Amino acid sequence: MRAQRLRTGLKGWGGVGAMAFACSLAVLFACLLPVLRSHGTGGETGAGGHGVTRGGQARAAQECAEPEKQTLAPSDADGPTIDEIQNRQGEKRKLIVGVDQNSYRWGYRDPNSGGDAELEGFDIDLAHRIAQDLLGDPDAVQFKAIPTNQREPAIENGRVDMVVRTMTINCARLEKVAFSAPYFRTGQQLLAPKSSAITGYDGTLAGKKICTAAGSTALSTLEQDREDGRLAADTDLGTTVPNQLDCLVRLQLGEVDAVVTDGALAASQAAQDPTVQLKGDAFTTEYYGVAMKKDADDLVRRVNHVLREWRADESGGWQDSYDAWLKPTMGDDAAKSEPPAPEYLRTS
Repeated sequence: MRAQRLRTGLKGWGGVGAMAFACSLAVLFACLLPVLRSHGTGGETGAGGHGVTRGGQARAAQECAEPEKQTLAPSDADGPTIDEIQNRQGEKRKLIVGVDQNSYRWGYRDPNSGGDAELEGFDIDLAHRIAQDLLGDPDAVQFKAIPTNQREPAIENGRVDMVVRTMTINCARLEKVAFSAPYFRTGQQLLAPKSSAITGYDGTLAGKKICTAAGSTALSTLEQDREDGRLAADTDLGTTVPNQLDCLVRLQLGEVDAVVTDGALAASQAAQDPTVQLKGDAFTTEYYGVAMKKDADDLVRRVNHVLREWRADESGGWQDSYDAWLKPTMGDDAAKSEPPAPEYLRTS
């Protein structure tokens, strides 16, 4: 179509020379198009605040149809990233892990535990397991509380070695960080007051105000669904918060009508407040992974090695952590939350 418009605009130039010039322009445009797309347009960021250009998101979607498989094969070998962690001296010889401290049964401080109310939960168990493998001590870990919308920046700028924080593996994030194999399966789900007329992710959300965490897959999914017509056009997505738990507070205050987040987190929030409940089934399938720097291949492989052992371990492994932390809120059937056998991007 662009070449056709050029030919139309060149009618007055006369003959073969004009047509040759038009063809040259068309060829030049075709050559430049991939370059233009790869640089985006004016640095525009994509939905969800991930800081990825829309062109980059489209490219990622084409190249990365199954993001949970875009990881490296397990290895217990050391490497430059692991050496740097292991060579830290004295009190600094710790694995630095970005976590949540407000997600009930995932990463939180139990006020009833006494003492210093240390962090505990499913993600915390995994962080201790990785520290044990890397440094020979499960307590050789420094936890840093990271807001939802700061998980990727914390990795990119080196504030943490990794993030273990209910972080969904997706193609847009793979533009910025590397992920381990999946360690948990979940999906986006709706949380609303029990008395609400909302029945699930359906037409009952028309005109309703929904809260999501900034930078979350929930927000980007809702924005895309509204644009594509799968979500009512008048659904209000304007309420975003730094941390997911803040959405529950907004819901309790009556400032929003519903919360959309991972079903695993929503179940924990419903356990904290008996006046709210999950509405409808999960409407996506997503996987949590451990996030690390893109060039930290040795660390990615080592974490995948740890995950393989953790899932297979019949004592102190994945199942025991599920039973200890998530069974009370998610039920006895752990199989629906355990991801399938991992597949890897390459084997060498």
